[in-house]
Amino acid sequence: MRAIAWRWAKRIGLGVLALGLLIHVYALLLALILPPTTFNMTGSTLVGRDVQHRSVPLEEISPHLVRAVIAAEDSRFCSHGGIDMDAINQALRERSAGGRLRGASTISQQTAKNVFFWNGGGFVRKAGEAWMTLVIETIWGKERIMETYLNIAEWGDGIYGAEAAAQARFGVSAAELSPYQAALLAAVLPNPNDWRVDPPGNYVSGRASTLQQRMGIVQRDGLASCVLD
Repeated sequence: MRAIAWRWAKRIGLGVLALGLLIHVYALLLALILPPTTFNMTGSTLVGRDVQHRSVPLEEISPHLVRAVIAAEDSRFCSHGGIDMDAINQALRERSAGGRLRGASTISQQTAKNVFFWNGGGFVRKAGEAWMTLVIETIWGKERIMETYLNIAEWGDGIYGAEAAAQARFGVSAAELSPYQAALLAAVLPNPNDWRVDPPGNYVSGRASTLQQRMGIVQRDGLASCVLD
């Protein structure tokens, strides 16, 4: 019985090692090419949902959108190493003071999750996400992380990536997004299937207006300098 258990444990261990190696090889490959799909895109396709997605290089995405997502999702994107401990500690302090527990995931963490993992999964997925965040910070760098993030982010209705979102929501390319259009897209990122940009409700409109002001701060203070010249 012990021999059988040992053989199964060995097989499982080797399988885990092989999977880990495969993920790291994939990460190295994605330093050169953008992800062709993600678990979320594949899942949408499997349930019969129409998926709209077309990758474009970072230089074909409006800098307004880069500033907008930094303003909305991760103002310290250029200064942290992938995991923002200051944001995590602040979220925990707010929770201890009786506030709601808010997310503190960085753009790097969201990118690692969307590329290599799936929704749910508990501690195992969170641990893997944290590790792969550090991996992509090391081998991709900030520009590649932002480029990947903007090409795989979900904007509702089976729409993935900035180019598909710009075309579907505003009838323009990602390069042609105005500051307000970019702010609208960033405003709905936390709940892209519930919040709309066409037309936006009062909450989304107000959030987009606030983000436009923050985008000015991002530009003034060089908070996107690791991505934009």
